Amino acid sequence: MAEIIALDDVYDAAILIKKILTKKGHTVHTFTEEEEAVDFVRNHPVDLAILDIKLKKMSGIEVLAQLKKIQPTMRAIMLTGYPTVETARDAISLGANEYCIKPIDKEELEDKVSRVLGGETP
Repeated sequence: MAEIIALDDVYDAAILIKKILTKKGHTVHTFTEEEEAVDFVRNHPVDLAILDIKLKKMSGIEVLAQLKKIQPTMRAIMLTGYPTVETARDAISLGANEYCIKPIDKEELEDKVSRVLGGETP
């Protein structure tokens, strides 16, 4: 199964992602601080990053750009409560594979994670 990081400035949102995906057999590491997530990726192989677009110090788009420099093959799903065409375009152009709108829907998240990881199922 996949090694996944979940970065959201709202702790409960990161924990929700962890609960949903751990039940599918994935290992999920949660973060609320951008630097901690980037440092983790620098030192551990990660298959998928699930990033909120609105964070505390940087945008999820900026974090995605940093993560892709460290691990270019890592896949990414962006989360937002404020969807716009421009944000979606930016995320995709920087290498995000999918886009989820908050509040997080369990089935949608499971489906998108499975699709992004290449159809892996537990």
